[in-house]
Amino acid sequence: MSKRETPEVREEEILNACEKLYDKMNFRDVTIKEIGAETSCSRPSIYNYFQTKEEIFLRLFEREYLLWCEDLEKIGAEGVKADELPEKIARSLEKRKLMLKLLAVNLYDMEENSRIERLVSFKRAYGKSVELLDTILKNAFPDKTDKERRQTLLAALQFLHGVYPYAHATKKQIEAMDTVGIRHDNGSIYELSFAGLKIILR
Repeated sequence: MSKRETPEVREEEILNACEKLYDKMNFRDVTIKEIGAETSCSRPSIYNYFQTKEEIFLRLFEREYLLWCEDLEKIGAEGVKADELPEKIARSLEKRKLMLKLLAVNLYDMEENSRIERLVSFKRAYGKSVELLDTILKNAFPDKTDKERRQTLLAALQFLHGVYPYAHATKKQIEAMDTVGIRHDNGSIYELSFAGLKIILR
């Protein structure tokens, strides 16, 4: 391995290949063999970094949370007022389509089929985002009690699980809803996040 091909560089290459495949394939159809074909790594060498495809996805998910944390840190540093918060957070979520897709669709499989150390690393990134959101809420809503803030935070976190499916309903899902007469007002990640957060962050 050359100096440029450090373990970190190899891991990034694997994660980028996985992200590329997941953009056009279902989670169940993405395999380590497919990922290997998209990288300069052989399939056996991928196992030096990850034991399962779920671990690759979990690490990709962790990377997304860390990127979101960077945006949350900026929001926190700006001292955003309560009425500006839904728009700011919705804009940050607009850039995290992959994070929302993984959260809504494949979280259970990734967590269940990964080693504990990988899961702990992911939970650390997730926990950082929760802490940052809590700090932002504390600053934006100084009159809320700890209990009220915690309830708001839990509602916002639960809400995030549903943003992606509503923003990206498949043709088949839309056809089924049309068949049974279910209204489906799809919007963008930003539009749905902003509308939901305006209600939750009152």
